[in-house]
Amino acid sequence: MAPYIVGIDLGTTHTVVAYAPSKAVGDDAIQLFEIEQLVALGEVATRPLLPSVRYHPAAGEIPEGDLVLPWGPSPDGAVIGSLARELGAQVPGRLVTSAKSWLSHAAVDRLAPILPWGASREVAGISPVAASASFLAHVRAAWNHRMPQAPLEAQELVLTVPASFDDVARALTLEAARGAGLPTLRLLEEPQAALYDWLFRHRAALSAELADTRLVLVCDVGGGTTDLSLVRVEMRGGEPRLERVAVGRHLMLGGDNMDLALAHCAEGKLAAAAGGQRLAPGALPSLIERCRAAKERLLAREAMESVAVTLLGTGSRLVGGARTVDLGRDEAERIVIDGFFPRVAADELPRRDRVVSGLVAFGLPYASDPAVTRHLAAFLGQHRGAAWPDAVLLNGGVFRAHAIATRLHETLAGWRGAVLKPLHNADPDIAVARGAVAYALARRGLAPKIAAGAARNYFLRVQGSSGDTPRGICVLPRGSEEGHEVPLEGRSFAMKSGEPVRFDLVATTSGTVAAGAQVDLSDLDAVPLPPLATVLRSSRGKGLQEIAVHLASTLTEVGTLALYCIADDDPSQRWRLEFQLRGDGAAASPQALPPRFAEAVTLVERVFGTRDRLADPKAVKQLRTRLDALFGQRDRWSLGLLRSMFDALLQRARGRRRSADHERVWLSLAGWCLRPGFGDVLDEWRIERLWPLYEQGVHHGRDAQVCAEWWTLWRRVAGGLDDAAQQRLLEDFAINLRGDEIDPVEFRRMQRPVPGGWDDMVRMCATLERIASEHKVEVGDWLVGQMQRGTVKAQSQWTLWSIGRLGARLPFHGSAHRVVPIEAAAAWLKVLLALDWKQVENAAAAAANLARMSGDRARDLPADLRHEVIDRLDALRAPPAWIARVREVVPLDEAGQQGVFGEALPLGLKLID
Repeated sequence: MAPYIVGIDLGTTHTVVAYAPSKAVGDDAIQLFEIEQLVALGEVATRPLLPSVRYHPAAGEIPEGDLVLPWGPSPDGAVIGSLARELGAQVPGRLVTSAKSWLSHAAVDRLAPILPWGASREVAGISPVAASASFLAHVRAAWNHRMPQAPLEAQELVLTVPASFDDVARALTLEAARGAGLPTLRLLEEPQAALYDWLFRHRAALSAELADTRLVLVCDVGGGTTDLSLVRVEMRGGEPRLERVAVGRHLMLGGDNMDLALAHCAEGKLAAAAGGQRLAPGALPSLIERCRAAKERLLAREAMESVAVTLLGTGSRLVGGARTVDLGRDEAERIVIDGFFPRVAADELPRRDRVVSGLVAFGLPYASDPAVTRHLAAFLGQHRGAAWPDAVLLNGGVFRAHAIATRLHETLAGWRGAVLKPLHNADPDIAVARGAVAYALARRGLAPKIAAGAARNYFLRVQGSSGDTPRGICVLPRGSEEGHEVPLEGRSFAMKSGEPVRFDLVATTSGTVAAGAQVDLSDLDAVPLPPLATVLRSSRGKGLQEIAVHLASTLTEVGTLALYCIADDDPSQRWRLEFQLRGDGAAASPQALPPRFAEAVTLVERVFGTRDRLADPKAVKQLRTRLDALFGQRDRWSLGLLRSMFDALLQRARGRRRSADHERVWLSLAGWCLRPGFGDVLDEWRIERLWPLYEQGVHHGRDAQVCAEWWTLWRRVAGGLDDAAQQRLLEDFAINLRGDEIDPVEFRRMQRPVPGGWDDMVRMCATLERIASEHKVEVGDWLVGQMQRGTVKAQSQWTLWSIGRLGARLPFHGSAHRVVPIEAAAAWLKVLLALDWKQVENAAAAAANLARMSGDRARDLPADLRHEVIDRLDALRAPPAWIARVREVVPLDEAGQQGVFGEALPLGLKLID
């Protein structure tokens, strides 16, 4: 047994560590581990809280000797903790904050170095996972320095996460822990941890404390998330039995949003004093830090009437360029209390429109409605049944503000018609870390325990009998205990070894469903999960084999779903299915294939198969027409049909070599059926099989149409290609269109790509969203230069479309951190504004794409430029949707998505926007 139990609260704002001897149960058993950190240059001290922030200093900015910790210097030169927060408030653009919130942001690559968000290129970047790992590594180093005889990695560790974290976010948290040298630990939901701390503190008189309590609401509003849980209390033999019965959906809304809203108020005052000039994106974190401190003073029990907020200048003007404004208590109450905790009716639902613009200004997908009380009303309405909670535990640093806690207590009392019993939280900042230790003690029978199990029902999505009714088979019921395998009895599946298998899952936090039960998902508030996929490898020899399997699921010890395929005739053959940690779009639901699909495969076989190499030449040219006759127009084919057709084509790829007609048709159909390269969980597997064809090139390279279809194929599937593949396409673009600018000696050594015309190459290059932003800038500058010089080819409408796509503020499939800098996009837009939009086709559409609002000031163009675009679009009587997306943050409709992609998207494909 490890000597210590250690609880770690890896918070959005602070990281906190508590610990206890493994066998201790006394009143003072759980201790706080104060963490050594830099508190000033060259000064180290212990603090109970480690701010979860990193400061990335410039080269030579700080002498190395001023950043040395007792265990040595930081391995990457970054500053972590109190000094980092102080430096970040002074120097803009170098502070990494809210790494935990980024872990749950599915629209970016959480393994890529995207933080600090909006920073300039010279600032070293780090991924959300690596940033989280660095905070845990600091904790590990501090612990091991003080307790070398009991290294942290050898203790019993409990790490807390939001109850609403999905399986992917939990897996990323585990990856961060492994990166910090902490490979073995348990995950615990934060609201449970807060309640565990209360239970431990009151364990001596728990029966009396909970005598009149039947349902406890835990409301945990942290720095980055609002986490809601309900815990039922039943008296058995005079002793309370507690069971967590419901958790809320993931809600990215917390103290960070409140600080950001206050910062927008302060910025407005600063701008008014400076002629309307907004802060640069990198300066906003500094102002947020100042407003965070002001908020705590303005909303305290003995609140001040006003607090001065000072924003320092930069460089040599650090002090001389300082600007100061006052924030008043009335402003803080209006923005924070009335904005985030308004008095609402018990049946009032969250609004979908964004009512506080500050919420979307920092790159994270914050909740559309900032009103915590409306989200709380929706949660209680979903799970209340016939009873209201009669007790409430508030947790999170937000509730240190007396005015906020009072408002929430009053609102809950109004809904219930009676005051809820407050379960006093002695210290919201440390309760979660302490509760993590109490949880481990409870597992040993040394403290009160909460029965929990799976927080959600998990369903395998299946096709309904009507073809469009979403139905699901429950593979893991809510409340299932961890480590207990739940077999899906009476249901077998026939699968082929060596072929990929896909499972689409959804989850719901409401209702209780038995394992194996089939339900109508349209009746549930079900949340799609990333699909699971695997390839079954048989141990019985080579070749394709059909294997009968059944499913079994388990709630793991870290709170994630494990799903297994188990061979019916040999239970020792098991295949575990894993969630993908990277993803570009929401996978479409599985769809039934049309009744005549087999006929289509027969047509493809006749043209490209091995049986008849002398197929009628007319059959080749008529293939697309005959497929349209079977399934209707190709732009209305479903995603399931498209991918199944691609699989049939890929199996017969060799047949494309027989003639130029064969190759043209195969390339055209393959690209059409796999576009845009993602959207189905097996598309990564398909791309892996398709990419080797790139090295082979075309077999009929003298046919111009074959070459055009080649580049069209790669343009259409570019969204599924990885960084290296997209970089290769970029290099071949340069050879085809910029060969005369390449050194002649080097050019002779290069392997010539398939020839490509201007339109084909610029369209293809514009789709390469995973290439570095500096390469996009280089290509865009070159295209703009060609257009300004009047190059005939550069006058193409596709040149303008490509400029708009290269400089788009919201990428189609790539991560937002790779958009081109504001300065480059603004320069291109000014060139477009100089054109006559009535005469130049695509100029207006390209400008609308460049100026589209993302809500993230690190990407959005200056307001004056956007207003100029809006005026020009109005004068042109452009589609209202174009004007709307320049004026405000709106999702693209179907026509808008087609305009960005350049042609129709697969029917039913849903993109993360």
